[in-house]
Amino acid sequence: MPVEPLSQKEIETRLADLPGWSLDGDHLTRSYRLASHSAATAMVVRIAQVQEELDHHSDLTLGYNTITLTVNTHSVGGAVTDLDLALARRVENLAPGHGAA
Repeated sequence: MPVEPLSQKEIETRLADLPGWSLDGDHLTRSYRLASHSAATAMVVRIAQVQEELDHHSDLTLGYNTITLTVNTHSVGGAVTDLDLALARRVENLAPGHGAA
């Protein structure tokens, strides 16, 4: 099934259910702070597994105890799609298990 870009209004409406996520230009973004570098690294590994499951790979930055995701769909010109929101939701669901804030 082809992935279609979402409208600005649709993105904003759906982001209301994803606290901490925001629309920044043509992508979704979210940063997490964790207790340590090893906790952040463990969460990055889990996010990478989710990305593989969805076959959707976002930009993922690891700092000492922080993670930042930048998400959009390259195959539709870098627009935000349902796939981006699905990835954001999956990451939000796994974050508490890693102690992410």
